[in-house]
Amino acid sequence: MTWTPERLFAVLDELAIGTTTVTHRAVFTVEEARELRDELPGAHTKSLFLRDKKGRLALVTMDADRRADLGTIATRLGTGRLSFGSPRRLADHLGVEPGSVSPFAVVNDPAGDVTVALDRALLAAEVLWLHPLVNTMSTAIAPRDLVRFLEAVGHPPATIDPAAAR
Repeated sequence: MTWTPERLFAVLDELAIGTTTVTHRAVFTVEEARELRDELPGAHTKSLFLRDKKGRLALVTMDADRRADLGTIATRLGTGRLSFGSPRRLADHLGVEPGSVSPFAVVNDPAGDVTVALDRALLAAEVLWLHPLVNTMSTAIAPRDLVRFLEAVGHPPATIDPAAAR
């Protein structure tokens, strides 16, 4: 059964994790979400659902303004060459649609098929903004609380630098 935002919020409450959620128009890209930044102070994120040729899956969440280097991410995660997972694979493994991807979606992966990685730079932020399973809401959460949530749902995150070394 795919989780709803309400069920996600109930689990966050059970874990005593404070969040703030706002409702807004649907946003599908970082560019569309950029318009919300003045109203939502904090670190804005993007999440990449990736797979390698062996079928290993990864969800990498990083600062929305950082450029991802898939080769660097593959090296950091110890996988083969990475490409973006299909919308069908995304729905099958994380229960969300493109545009709604965030670390919260791993609640739909009880088997632990998806490796979670967080951009090390995000951990220094005061607050992160993430979609709570839908792209018509954004939820503010402290980085330490996001890590605690991920650990509680069986997806302890790796921390990586997803940008290419220069």
